[in-house]
Amino acid sequence: MSDTRRRVKVYTLNEDRQWDDRGTGHVSSTYVERLKGMSLLVRAESDGSLLLESKINPNTAYQKQQDTLIVWSEAENYDLALSFQEKAGCDEIWEKICQVQGKDPSVEVTQDPMDESEEERFEEMTETSNLIDLPNCELDKLEEIADLVTSVLSSPIRREKLALALENEGYVKKLLQLFQACENLDNAEGLHHLYEIIRGILFLNKAPLFEVMFSDECIMDVVGCLEYDPALAQPKRHREFLTKTAKFKEVIPITDSELRQKIHQTYRVQYIQDVILPTPSVFEENFLSTLTSFIFFNKVEIVGMLQEDEKFLSEVFAQLTDEATDGDKRRELVHFFKEFCAFSQTLQPQNRDAFFKTLANLGILPALEIVMGMDDLQVRAAATDIFSYLVEFSPSMVREFIMQEAQQSDDDILLINVVIEQMICDTDPELGGSVQLMGILRTLLDPENMLATANKMEKSEFLNFFYSHCMRILAAPVLASTSADNYQTAQLLALILELLTFCVEHHTYHMRNFIMTSELFGKVLSLMSSKHTFLALCALRFMRRIIGLKDDIYNSCIIDDNLFEPVINALLGNGTRYNLLNSAILELFEFIRVEDIRSLTLYIFDNFYTALEPIEYVQTFKGLKAKYELERERQNQKLNSCNVTPILRINSRLRRGTRSLGGDEELWFKEVEQQISEAAATSAEKSKMEAEFLDSYEKFMENKKAKESEDKENLPKRTAGGAFKFTFSHTASTANGTNSTNGKSVAAQTPPAGSNGSSSNANMSTAVTSSKQGNVIGLVDYPEDEDDEEDEDASPRKRPRLGS
Repeated sequence: MSDTRRRVKVYTLNEDRQWDDRGTGHVSSTYVERLKGMSLLVRAESDGSLLLESKINPNTAYQKQQDTLIVWSEAENYDLALSFQEKAGCDEIWEKICQVQGKDPSVEVTQDPMDESEEERFEEMTETSNLIDLPNCELDKLEEIADLVTSVLSSPIRREKLALALENEGYVKKLLQLFQACENLDNAEGLHHLYEIIRGILFLNKAPLFEVMFSDECIMDVVGCLEYDPALAQPKRHREFLTKTAKFKEVIPITDSELRQKIHQTYRVQYIQDVILPTPSVFEENFLSTLTSFIFFNKVEIVGMLQEDEKFLSEVFAQLTDEATDGDKRRELVHFFKEFCAFSQTLQPQNRDAFFKTLANLGILPALEIVMGMDDLQVRAAATDIFSYLVEFSPSMVREFIMQEAQQSDDDILLINVVIEQMICDTDPELGGSVQLMGILRTLLDPENMLATANKMEKSEFLNFFYSHCMRILAAPVLASTSADNYQTAQLLALILELLTFCVEHHTYHMRNFIMTSELFGKVLSLMSSKHTFLALCALRFMRRIIGLKDDIYNSCIIDDNLFEPVINALLGNGTRYNLLNSAILELFEFIRVEDIRSLTLYIFDNFYTALEPIEYVQTFKGLKAKYELERERQNQKLNSCNVTPILRINSRLRRGTRSLGGDEELWFKEVEQQISEAAATSAEKSKMEAEFLDSYEKFMENKKAKESEDKENLPKRTAGGAFKFTFSHTASTANGTNSTNGKSVAAQTPPAGSNGSSSNANMSTAVTSSKQGNVIGLVDYPEDEDDEEDEDASPRKRPRLGS
């Protein structure tokens, strides 16, 4: 298939009146027995599959447009188009079509469209059996011509006949000559008539007329006619804008005159459609479908011609990345690429793949890294748009570049960190750039679009990279925040929290490790006190997503660091207001009750029972109290019957020196301790578990040594008795709308006597917390010190997992 004359693209018009590319192949005209007639066949050049099989129907209206297009309709709302690579091939197939229909190949349309019923068609054919007679093209006939053009728009057949008459007599050029005369004479009435005439001719929706009107010779006069809208007191100045303001700049000289002309034409026609012509009414909405197609195919041609010119693109990239290129020149180059990428959106997936691969091979991502760090806001905005196109096209390609770059560059100059910093430092009061960049980052971090790649390790590799090199930069504004009274700052923090919440849900392992080794959790919840309710809700949503995971490590962190205190404060501080914040907090407690998260239920009622007890306008806390009492009773029964010796013995074998355990190790041991207590009781399984336990511990210690230089998160202050000490700004009675003078610390108060086991467990809680103030009670036993082992048998740290 080396004959390029027959090389075509097949297009179909979709429901949104946009052309879809069905593929590239070679067309032939042959007799098809099954269809009983001459037909057009297009076979794909890639695999020879049949892209199109269409019988040349004698009554079908075929249109030849722009010398390389053949367009027709096969059924209602099903339009087809063949776009030829060469004019000669288009002419050859057009002759075959005309031969079948018995038409002269010199015509541009083979048939009149038959859209009406038989009765309507008969009536109109009797009225318009001959071609429409056009008035003489003279100044005193302009009103008559305007009336004729506007009167035919409601009739498809009359529109066809008027279009043929205008085309055959070269009428459009004569009208534009009258426009120049009217303008020289300041003939306002004539100019208003010409506006109606030219607008009506555009609504005839005929490609042959567009070829004349949008030629270099005529297009500016067409724009001039459309300036004189009778509804406006003063004419617009569209020509002045197109010739003086919107000057065409060649960032690199374009030697192909056809390409340059096509770019000029496309810009001006797009301007006519988007700016000059009024928004069409429901009646007129389909009148400009051919104009849309005209622009679409022009853009396809421009992208193809530029993409094939390797010398041109190579020169553009060379200047874009050259340090000697001045700011103005680089700005023009970036805007050129933005337009280039925007045009590429007209391409279908397979063609867009080739387009972006070409850009990637030429080095578009390193070039973007340079321009995104520039001070020029317009350049950064254009570069962001280009980056958005690339990420939308292939997030895997962008991720691969980012990870390769990390092997050669410092963290602060990595492309992804440049993007994060641009998001954080956006000066726009509405944070439009930040919102766009946050969406780009979310796409890059979404595991869903990592699964379909050929590289199965992409997810783990990229997330390991991101959490090692980028996450602290992303979370820095939250970690550094002391207050968020400034509205713009609050907006930024809300955006970051939205992305961090996404990470909690989709990067469970990596995000948990980051939270456990930083102060992020506490810093996020400190934003619950913000005066901006939307920010407090973002912080609450972050915690809700974490609790929704039902992860014991997260739950232990919440309990040990007393992280429900800001939530309780926000609930009570909200008072009697029934709003979104109130509902969201109550839903959080309801989730804990319904899902029966026992550790959090015990923690909440051991510490905040007095504050929550008076809240009776929902049944959530009564339900939690019932769960609490049931769990306490269950625990008392287990304490009387559970033998803790096996755990103590295993722990004694894991002695690692005489040092105290840090907070991270305590959390790790708690998790492992629960796993051991729930394991099978056979000796063989115990031995295997012990070996795995030792191996896991060694790995844990290696990771911990690498993090010993990091600061530890400060624990909440405690009283001498070991309980948490804090004061609420409002009492629970306030939340119910009643007065109360009790301002004592809620945490210092104990549950009522009616709660089973409440007294003994309150003492137990005190013992545990006081141990953190003084000498930390070790979880493991020292075999050389039997007295210590006996003391630890009685220690609350050594009790079996109550929730097991």
